[in-house]
Amino acid sequence: MSKIVSEFSFKSWEYTVKRIFTTRSLTTSSDSNSANKNYDIVVVGGGIVGVATAREIINRHSNLRMALLEKETQLANHQTGHNSGVVHAGIYYQPGSLKAKLCVEGAQLSYKYFDSKKIPYKKCGKLIVATNPEEIKKLKDLYARAITNKVPDIQYIEGEKAIKAIEPLCTGLEALWSPHTGIVDWALVTKYYAADFVERKGNVFLNFAVNGFHESKNPDYPIKICSTTNNSVNAKYVLTCGGLQSDRLAVMSGCSKNPKIVPFRGEYLVLRSEKARLIKTNVYPVPDPRFPFLGVHVTPRMDGSVWLGPNAVLAFRREGYKWSDIHFGELLETITYPGFIKLGFKYLIPGAMEMIKSRIVSLQLRDVQKFLPTVTKGDIEKKITPAGVRAQALDGKGNLVDDFVFDKNTSGGPTASRILHCRNAPSPGATSSLAIAKMIAERCETEFNLKELISK
Repeated sequence: MSKIVSEFSFKSWEYTVKRIFTTRSLTTSSDSNSANKNYDIVVVGGGIVGVATAREIINRHSNLRMALLEKETQLANHQTGHNSGVVHAGIYYQPGSLKAKLCVEGAQLSYKYFDSKKIPYKKCGKLIVATNPEEIKKLKDLYARAITNKVPDIQYIEGEKAIKAIEPLCTGLEALWSPHTGIVDWALVTKYYAADFVERKGNVFLNFAVNGFHESKNPDYPIKICSTTNNSVNAKYVLTCGGLQSDRLAVMSGCSKNPKIVPFRGEYLVLRSEKARLIKTNVYPVPDPRFPFLGVHVTPRMDGSVWLGPNAVLAFRREGYKWSDIHFGELLETITYPGFIKLGFKYLIPGAMEMIKSRIVSLQLRDVQKFLPTVTKGDIEKKITPAGVRAQALDGKGNLVDDFVFDKNTSGGPTASRILHCRNAPSPGATSSLAIAKMIAERCETEFNLKELISK
């Protein structure tokens, strides 16, 4: 059932989970005394995939001593806390692919979890709108994919009148209607995952920026995980889910530099509240299959706001949410990477257009006006410009890596071979998080030989 919540009730739920998380996470600290502990498994990365996986492993094996390490002062601080908040239904992905399976399963698991925890969400649905005859063929291909992927209750809508019956402001020829697409605050969901983890006696350490994996002096816990603030924990096994830092974590244990994470910033426009109140559902264009992103779309938010976007421009640092966020070392590392150079040549004109649109609001708005023609520049909130950064994995040949990549240095000695890296968890990682967590947990059971570990 859809949760239609007021701003007051949403804030009260957020307060509740913060209180639960704070009171139960007694070991959440950057204090070196509290961090000097030994664990069976340590998960590095406090985004939604890392936290969901830690929760899944400890749910399956409650007798394991586990810790979760996050470099920021709070969980879900980057990709998870800066996305559009959509619960995707699984329409876009290649039938039979892992992404398609995990998205459909993940959405079902997510809604069950939201209901069990009384997490507020809205099943406001999604329209994917074709505005010209050329897009209609692509739309029908998407519909066929959705049917094959068993997206629940997907409908093909013909005619502008039928489209307007769902979203009165929308103009188009034909559309797909996905009633089970929803919205939620994924950062809040991550904190609920963490509260489950802590309730099972898992420990969470914030302000713990990992800067190396070394051999410890304890043969029972051979991996010493060190931080930039001279804290450390020891572990028998380590799983990293580092998002924007995932390739760097892999290199720390002797793995290849490839695939490399290239940060792409997605910027959003925000509708003024007067116009936002008129929007009823998510509205997406028909994606261009030549490009890896879904195009500028309209997304209602849990706080009542409505975002238009995102675009896709190169971020000038790994965690660069504004044009002024520049790290010259990280930028040089990106633009001199052979894979990025090849990608740049391939998408030179579209990439340049995205950069221009980022600076000229009216150009970005044109994409929205194709299906919401009544939205004007005067409807845009000038003071609010939210953005997220996508950790796009890129190989040395300039190919965008669109599947899961796991890595382990099997020739680096007993310490390195005990560290498993999830180097890429492709979109939609938040929607699929519980399903992804099941998959990674099963992999860890094999890679870490957890049956033998538990029996000891």
